[in-house]
Amino acid sequence: MRFVPRFTDGQEFPHALGKIVCIGRNYADHAQELDNPVPSEPLLFIKPSTSAVSLDAPLDAPFSQGEVHYEIELALLIGEELTHATTDEAERAIVGIGLGLDLTLRDVQTRLKEKGHPWEVAKAFDGACPLSPFLPLSRVPNWNALSFELEINGELRQRGEGSDMLFPVPTLVAEMSRHFTLQPGDVVLTGTPSGVGELPRGARLRMTLTGGLEATASVIE
Repeated sequence: MRFVPRFTDGQEFPHALGKIVCIGRNYADHAQELDNPVPSEPLLFIKPSTSAVSLDAPLDAPFSQGEVHYEIELALLIGEELTHATTDEAERAIVGIGLGLDLTLRDVQTRLKEKGHPWEVAKAFDGACPLSPFLPLSRVPNWNALSFELEINGELRQRGEGSDMLFPVPTLVAEMSRHFTLQPGDVVLTGTPSGVGELPRGARLRMTLTGGLEATASVIE
């Protein structure tokens, strides 16, 4: 079923979901835990709209292809078209904040990277981007004060702080718009903190975000 962006009050966003623009290694501790270099400029990639699913439905991960890793990220809903935007324009274009999971086929990704091949199939498969509803924005929040967490089966696995991002939200969205025009309905994933790991079969997930957003999900065994 096609994902429909909604706000936490149940109201549907008036534009269909577009592309999902992502950044890799936006937290130094995450880059280090995977033995990757800390980037000096944003490492960008895209997930298609078909990768998005709602966290309300059980997550059907492709375990038959090897380890599936979870990565919790702050998700931004774009409400205005952005091309070569300034940071102020980028801030004004964000109309919602939510949470997303960047699910990754880690074994597949590792094999592809070793061969120097693109690794979209490890990141962009159907169901690779579970998304929560979005908290509506009447004004741009203090990005540095945002924090979010992921618990798996009651155990804290990841915690992220906006202040720890290598590329802050306005800078990141503006930079993305210099490479890809962002349109209403697009979603931006802002990177994951340390603590990523293998998604357990049958797990119960609980995600929270500053501002009162809470999302729960279950993983099909």
